[in-house]
Amino acid sequence: MRVFLTGATGFIGSALVPELLDAGHEVIGMTRSQAGAEKLIASGVEPHLATLEDLESIERGARNADAVIHTAFDHNFERFAENCEKDRRVIEALGSALTGSDRPLLITSSIAMGARGKGELAVEDVFDTDHPNPRIASERAGNRLLDGGINVSVLRLPQVHNTFKQGLISPLLDIARAKGVSAYVGDGTNRWSAGHLGDVARLYRLAIEKAEPGARYHAVGDEGVEMRLIAEALGRGLNAPVVSISADEASEHFGAMARFVGLDMRASSAKTQAKLDWHPTGPTLISDLDAMVY
Repeated sequence: MRVFLTGATGFIGSALVPELLDAGHEVIGMTRSQAGAEKLIASGVEPHLATLEDLESIERGARNADAVIHTAFDHNFERFAENCEKDRRVIEALGSALTGSDRPLLITSSIAMGARGKGELAVEDVFDTDHPNPRIASERAGNRLLDGGINVSVLRLPQVHNTFKQGLISPLLDIARAKGVSAYVGDGTNRWSAGHLGDVARLYRLAIEKAEPGARYHAVGDEGVEMRLIAEALGRGLNAPVVSISADEASEHFGAMARFVGLDMRASSAKTQAKLDWHPTGPTLISDLDAMVY
């Protein structure tokens, strides 16, 4: 297939490009810079220069492809709700380019959208349409496209990690470095699911090859890692004290990240593993945090 990949030079996209190429696919890689374009050319990828605001160019890229994978996202958490709305507009633009065809579109969301209730694992066949997380805009947009006959599927991400980056944990590392302490909220027993970058890239490929309309997949290796253990790993790496803070103190300490640190974001990938014969083999989140160069 000829795959249009948004975010081709990003954290996930950079791992997905060789995964797709090694499987025999061609890649049109969207990037926002000339430096990114040159990097893609060197990797054997056809570059497509566009920003997330350039919807007309994004549509053009999608029209030239047999399939589309959307991984790009603006990770400025100071403007999280606004950026989720931006993602909605991009998904709608991609869908417009695929209207009248069966060409698949694989979009990205959060495992939080599969939450069944407090203390329960998020699962693939649940979509909480009233979830307060602004990221819900992405799956709502996908559902509207699906209702309109577009072949849309969803890949939900946990904390994607390697020894260089770990999803929402990377901003927490920056905060711990700046504050001189690694903190968690309350008793730190709320848990976050995680998936190794290599496993996640492989799942994107398998999902776009399957091209099942309406399917939802969870890129989860670790079902749930306690925030206290994450904070302790960061503390070890920074040689910094590990402290508990109250929920009332979270906003002052964590800033924009306060909305996430106290959440329980456990998730299962059992249905994903069975459906796509995908089985995570990469290192665990704590292993990668302990192997980092701080």
